[in-house]
Amino acid sequence: MAEYTLEEKESFTVLGLGIELKSDYTDYAGINKEKSDFWEAVKQDGRLNTLKALATNDYIFAVNEAVNNKMMHYAGVMSEATLPEEESRVIQFPKGFYLIVKGEALTAEELSNKLTGIAFGQVLPEEQNIAYVGGPNASVEMEQRNGLIYGEMWIPVVKK
Repeated sequence: MAEYTLEEKESFTVLGLGIELKSDYTDYAGINKEKSDFWEAVKQDGRLNTLKALATNDYIFAVNEAVNNKMMHYAGVMSEATLPEEESRVIQFPKGFYLIVKGEALTAEELSNKLTGIAFGQVLPEEQNIAYVGGPNASVEMEQRNGLIYGEMWIPVVKK
C-alpha cells in the first residue's frame, strides 16, 4: 500500500490558467500529452511567471477539475488575486479532509503523473474508509531538494 495521510484543511483558493482536455478520460497517454504541451506553453509564453507574481507562497498547482461536464486542467498558485483573462479561473478548494500522497521526481510532470497514479490507482481503490466525491484535486510542487522536485497530491475526500 502506498504511503498517504488524511489531513483536515481550511478552504483555500487557487488562481489558475487552464485548458479543456479533449482526450477521452480513459486515454491516459492523450491526457498526459495535452497536459505536457499546456505546461510547456505556459512556461514559454510567461503566463506561469505572471501567476507566480500573484502567489501567496512558492507552491505551483496542477489542478484537475470537471467544469460544466468538461475535463479542465489548470496551472495555478495559491492567491486571492484575479486575472482578467478569459481562461483564468478562481478555484475554490473546500474545507474538509484531504487525501495527501507525498513523493518526489526529477520533473514536475513526472511528479504529477506519479502522484496521480498512486492516489487514483492504488490508495482510493484500496482504502475502504474514504471516498473521493468529485471537486478539484491538485498535485502541488512544493520545493526542490537534492536535484528532485518534492510535492504532494491533494484530493478532497469524505469519510465513509
